Formats: sequence, C-alpha cells, structure tokens
Amino acid sequence: MAAETPADATVAEVMAELAALEDPRARAVNEKHGDDHGVNLGKLRALAKRLRTRQELAGRLWETEDTAAMLLAVLICRPKAFERDALDAMVREARAPKVHDWLVNYVVKKSPHAEELRLAWTADPEPVVESAGWALTTERVGKKPDDVDLPGLLDVIEARMKDAPDRLQWAMNHCLARIGIDHPGLRARAVGIGERLEVLKDYPTSPGCTSPFAPVWIAEMVRRQDAA
Repeated sequence: MAAETPADATVAEVMAELAALEDPRARAVNEKHGDDHGVNLGKLRALAKRLRTRQELAGRLWETEDTAAMLLAVLICRPKAFERDALDAMVREARAPKVHDWLVNYVVKKSPHAEELRLAWTADPEPVVESAGWALTTERVGKKPDDVDLPGLLDVIEARMKDAPDRLQWAMNHCLARIGIDHPGLRARAVGIGERLEVLKDYPTSPGCTSPFAPVWIAEMVRRQDAA
C-alpha cells in the first residue's frame, strides 16, 4: 500500500496509510520520548517524499491533531508560506516533543518571521513556547551571533537553567553548549556554568554518543574541531 500512495492523496487516504504504518514497537519507543504515535520516522519521511510539497494538505493534516499526521505536515509544507501568527499558534499546538522540535527546526528556522518570533518566544510565560525561542537563539549563536548579547544569555542561563522545566532546560543547555563551542572567549565561563549547575550531568548516554552535559559536550566538539 505504501508505494501506491498518490501524490494527490486526500487527507483520508493519508490518514489511512499512517494507520497502516502503525507499529506497536515503534509506538513503545516513541512513547518513551513523549511522542504518542507508532510510525517509524524513516517510513514517515518516505511517505513525505512521495507526497512532495503540499501546503494545503499539510494544513489539513495539522488540523487533525494526530501526532504522526502533524509530523508529516511539517515535512510536506512550505515553511515560508506561513504568516507569523500562524507559526505562533502552531508552536502552542505542538504538544508532542518531536512535533515541536520538527516545527521549530524544519519550518520556523526557515521563516522570514524567525527573528521576530525568537524575541517574542524567549519572553513568553509558557515554558514550552519559551524553549522554542531558545532553540532559535541557539541557531543565532552558531550562525549569526552579531547583535546577540552572548554574556547576557549566559547570565540568564546561569540564573534560570537549574530549575527550568525539562524542555526549557534542555533548550537552555543546548544554547550554553553552543556558546562554549563557537565562542572561545566565553568558553571558560560556559564550562564553569555547566560545572556549577550540573544540569544533565548524569543523563544516560549510549556508547559512542556525546553526553549532553555542557562541559563534556563543549570539550568533545572543540576536540573534533581542532582535529579537523
């Protein structure tokens, strides 16, 4: 069935295929990360490739509020087609962590409204929305740091990251690591903050993977840069 999905498929046809792709083993893995769907992400990407870019279909899939359908919507939409308010609404609707992550990374980061949303979201009282702002800030830190107050970011991270909710804490920690990796003049301070706060110090890390604990993460990435 999967190979026969037409490029002009309707919402009903796509939802039927997503249902056919449901795998209890995939659901068990996904649910460990807070994602309530059972579709293998490789198969989801293959479906998106067959459907190609379909902005109208993407919007209708998003409206189903089904996690797998929302992920597929992110993959087949046109990021630059969304207005600022639509993206703001979508980030608030993205309950599942993977939907939130893909929406920010695959759509918002490519939007002409990204900087405006970054500034608005980092001041938002909702932690999950604020975490999206920090993800966009991390992008700026790595690629366009001009006009970004890096020492000020470190002040905020030092004051708030320890007690932040999980997803916001993770986003702040990523920003901390990015500052330490990409900005040698602030590296010692970034490492020091990580060492004092000990956020994610004991996070379980698979063999061959780098720990998200900022001092370890920074050291490893700098080592790779120096070895390149």
